[in-house]
Amino acid sequence: MTKYHLKKRIDIVVEAPLTRTLANQLDAANVPGYSVLPILEGRGMINAWTSEGQVSNSANMVAMFCVVDPAQVDAVIEAVLGVIRDRIGFVTIADVLVVRPERF
Repeated sequence: MTKYHLKKRIDIVVEAPLTRTLANQLDAANVPGYSVLPILEGRGMINAWTSEGQVSNSANMVAMFCVVDPAQVDAVIEAVLGVIRDRIGFVTIADVLVVRPERF
């Protein structure tokens, strides 16, 4: 039998050098887990961007995402905004269903 659990997915796009600081904030907010993915290129409100030719990580971007209980969202968002408030990046929140098989 399969069980569905209503959760919230929080996606954070931020400058790569903030990854460790943001991860520490997610840990402090008791986020059970998160993933970090490199962003190779994209387009924002002002212009297109690419990591091609970048010599260091300082100009790169990452996408971090986590899935949390709805009751955790406010605490997680406060922790995240404390890191990215004056930086390049954005946060999205979406309802998701987590699928887990029932264990006997």
